[in-house]
Amino acid sequence: MSEEVVAGHGRLSGPDATWPRWRRLAYHGENSFIVVALAAMMLLPVVEIILRSVFKTGISGSSLIVQHLTLIVGMLGGAIAARDGRLLALSPARTFLKGRAKTGAQIFSSAVGAAVCFFLFIASRQYVMDVKPLGKILVYGIPVWIVQLILPLGFGLIAVRLLWRTSEKWGERALTLVLAAALAGLAIGSPVSPARLMIPALVALAVATLLGAPVFTALGGAAMILFWGHDWSIQAVPLKHYSLTTNDMLPSIPIFTLAGYFLAESGASKRLVRVFQALVGQFRGGPAIVTALVCAFFTSFTGASGVTILALGGVLMPVLLAAKYSERSALGLLTGAGSLGMLFPPCLPLILYAIVANHSAHANLTIKEMFLGGIGPGILLVILTAWWGVRQGPKERSARTTFHWTEAGTALWDAKWEMLIPVVAIVSLFAVPTTVEAAAVTATYALLVATVIHRDLHPVKDLPRVITECGLLVGGVLLILGVALGFTHYLVDAQIPDKMVEWSTHAIKSRWIFLLGLNGVLLLVGGLVEIYAAIVVVVPLLVPVGVALGIEPVHLGIIFLANMELGFLAPPVGLNLLLSSYRFDKPMLEVTRAVLPMLGVLFIGVLLITYFPPLTTFLPGLFRK
Repeated sequence: MSEEVVAGHGRLSGPDATWPRWRRLAYHGENSFIVVALAAMMLLPVVEIILRSVFKTGISGSSLIVQHLTLIVGMLGGAIAARDGRLLALSPARTFLKGRAKTGAQIFSSAVGAAVCFFLFIASRQYVMDVKPLGKILVYGIPVWIVQLILPLGFGLIAVRLLWRTSEKWGERALTLVLAAALAGLAIGSPVSPARLMIPALVALAVATLLGAPVFTALGGAAMILFWGHDWSIQAVPLKHYSLTTNDMLPSIPIFTLAGYFLAESGASKRLVRVFQALVGQFRGGPAIVTALVCAFFTSFTGASGVTILALGGVLMPVLLAAKYSERSALGLLTGAGSLGMLFPPCLPLILYAIVANHSAHANLTIKEMFLGGIGPGILLVILTAWWGVRQGPKERSARTTFHWTEAGTALWDAKWEMLIPVVAIVSLFAVPTTVEAAAVTATYALLVATVIHRDLHPVKDLPRVITECGLLVGGVLLILGVALGFTHYLVDAQIPDKMVEWSTHAIKSRWIFLLGLNGVLLLVGGLVEIYAAIVVVVPLLVPVGVALGIEPVHLGIIFLANMELGFLAPPVGLNLLLSSYRFDKPMLEVTRAVLPMLGVLFIGVLLITYFPPLTTFLPGLFRK
């Protein structure tokens, strides 16, 4: 992932003083709109719970409203990410290219991305026009097609912004526009049949992706090229985008992400570090254990977004260095621990895996089963990380060799509200009917802790910025998910999963050999492909094969996500490598060398998860009983 990814975890760029008034108003208007939409997504389910509990009634159509707010947040957040140049990309090319080579890469990748967005705009517009005559009503007399207009509007706006952000020079912008128009014109009016142009078009898209085109344009472009080459309608891409983003479980992803942002942007990191320091800091390797525990706690709420490294890096690195860890060991430990909590509830990949497995592969898998299945493997990976960290530390104990009850009690008391967040999340999951309502309860609790109890976030000065940052991240992710499902739809129409099942059941007789090969393939995928895209594209192919070979669906899901967690550390473009390089101002090669021992240790953990299924299946089995 390129500089766009790294920049995507910074601050909002803010309007320039030289901007005209209309542009500043548009900037603040966009931000305000997404703040209102995300806040409504969080608060509507909470109000619904209160009304249902107290007055035995509810808000008519509230779940449909929240689902379509997810669509709005996804498209608007993606447009804001494009505005700020922070769409997720795969390639690091723009970070090392210089001069004319960098300019050429920007022009070509932006032109291809804009052309893809143009066709997404055309397909979305046609889809909305086809829905309009059906007269479907969302709620309160509002036609569904009115809300769906956000699809073509969003893709059109992103296309314009990709062109605009190519360069500060008008000449280079004009060249990008001409190239994008030429590519679109070639696709529309070429005398050569689409079937013959399909391979060259895919090659051009791959080159643009390597040069820095956003991930969603790579996946959406590949889907549309394949549909186009086979003379199928490209409307399938916006159709699948709409169906996924309005899925009844998907709103839990942006809402849980919002809870993670409230946690990360408040003073919770310092309070939690103090707690774990007080509890285990007196042991040999105590700072390493603290690092593993705090990172796992944070990532379970912030998701696989890299926020943990950015939020905790500045706090934990001085702690490790002060404990006489070498700089390389500290760098490797922090980079490796940055995605540790990915298997703990309510982390977003667990939710998304269940949604995609059920949506595309009919796995009959619940989010609660995934949450329970991830606890044992998650604990194992935390223990292995802490063990490696202890071995890398100084052989002597820290200066403070005794446990201080007063310090531990004070630290726990100060951080009691943050320590209760996992309890609130897990209890809510089993106490309220839907995952979305549990997410809303958790996010509302985190908001109250950050703004009312600790007052770390000011309701007027800080909250709009934090919510907009969350919306920007969510928008970038939902863009990827929606168009990736369109790509998956092509694979299903081409009967690729059926062919894989047929081949695997004949060629592979042992599921254990299959799982060993799967670990290698997924480690490679995790190091090259953004995790959310990998879930949407790979899971529908993987689950039918796993079911055919008799692998427990929860076990298969945790194996997949554990390998994706390793992918965050895998060269060449593992997200944690990039973010750690950015956060600690170290060259990528130095970060990679520092993290390789951790990668080896965690790979052993993944093998244990793979070949000892009860570690995953015990708790879900107990829950079923």
